[in-house]
Amino acid sequence: MFFERPEGGETSVLVHIEFNSLREQEDPVEFEELARSSGTDPVCFIKGSRKSPDARTFVGEGKLEEIAAAVQEHKADLVLFNHTLSPSQERNLEKVLKCRVRDRTGLILDIFGQRAITYEGKLQVELAQLQHSVTRLKRGWTHLDRQKGGVNLRGAGETQLELDQRMIRQRIKNINKSLEKVRAQREQGRRSRKRAEIPVISLVGYTNAGKSSVFNAITHAGIYAADQLFATLDATLRQIQLPSFGEAVLVDTVGFISHLPHKLVEAFRATLEETVQADLLLHVVDIANEAHDYYIEQVHEVLTEIGAEAIPCIQVLNKIDLMPGFEPKIDRGENGKPFRVWVSAKTGAGIDLLLAAISEMVTDDVVVKELTLTPDQGRLRARLYSRGAVSHETINDQGQTVLNIKLPRQDFERLLLEDSGPNSMDLSA
Repeated sequence: MFFERPEGGETSVLVHIEFNSLREQEDPVEFEELARSSGTDPVCFIKGSRKSPDARTFVGEGKLEEIAAAVQEHKADLVLFNHTLSPSQERNLEKVLKCRVRDRTGLILDIFGQRAITYEGKLQVELAQLQHSVTRLKRGWTHLDRQKGGVNLRGAGETQLELDQRMIRQRIKNINKSLEKVRAQREQGRRSRKRAEIPVISLVGYTNAGKSSVFNAITHAGIYAADQLFATLDATLRQIQLPSFGEAVLVDTVGFISHLPHKLVEAFRATLEETVQADLLLHVVDIANEAHDYYIEQVHEVLTEIGAEAIPCIQVLNKIDLMPGFEPKIDRGENGKPFRVWVSAKTGAGIDLLLAAISEMVTDDVVVKELTLTPDQGRLRARLYSRGAVSHETINDQGQTVLNIKLPRQDFERLLLEDSGPNSMDLSA
């Protein structure tokens, strides 16, 4: 950081206030998990209720005294609020509490900063952190002039605060340029996959729902998976083989969380584009969690925010090994298509059903069939080969060519039109 703040540490006091004016409250249990995931040691959890936040210190005087007493008693280095604080509220609280104060957004950013591994991930986290901190650069810096003013040397020149803000804005500009290059590279990869007609399946879900475990169960990739919030930040892509279909690409992405800070959605746009551009979404749900219905709603909200709500989706109800009496199965809608699969990524139960359901969904717009061509249909055979649609060819006893084809339905229908004529065969059979 570019400004003076108390030194951070490992011991923290947690604060959660219920407000009558707010319809949706943050989850205190999830907040404690966030705090532990960040590496801090919560020694005290202070809760309370209030009609609305105090404009100056967010909490009332009585609650502020209670927090200050807890900080002194436990010698806490950090106070974490399960809310969004304004920059002035953070500063005012730090003056009174004499220790570092962080809100929910700052806490999530800290976790992201610890978990980022790839160059792209680190850039995205740094961008979100800088965007969050630029409005908080207000300390005792303003009295420090870097240079004298203009005419007759009267008035202040550029203050340290202004210099810091300018440096941060320049860094944000540079990071955005670098991320644009990353987006261009990702887009090139997506275009290549599209030309090769390889479908992309993206895993989405609430943080710690088991997306990486499902990813490992399907791909055997062995990527990092842990029982903690935001164990995965960087998008991971692996090629997989789907039964009765062929090649596809599976993507593991960052987990969502309730009231995901908008700065994170913006900063992780390059990663989230893998979800927006996917052909199919696998929405992984921790069915053993009592709050799974609420988490499903929160994921739908984020998908709507990033423009992915219209993409076909299969719900993957994970962790059935923790639910006695539950067996792997596929649930189908009125149209007969799979919309939900019950699995356990830990034991592998139901993963075969999930792969079958994925194949069924991605083949909806792909024609997979066997064609028998007569010797005078050589032009049609050549057109099929030119599109890379032929997976196998044999000659039957009548001297006819038998082709196993796979191609997009749109291309297949175009072939029907091209081959229409008095001697054409019925390809739709």
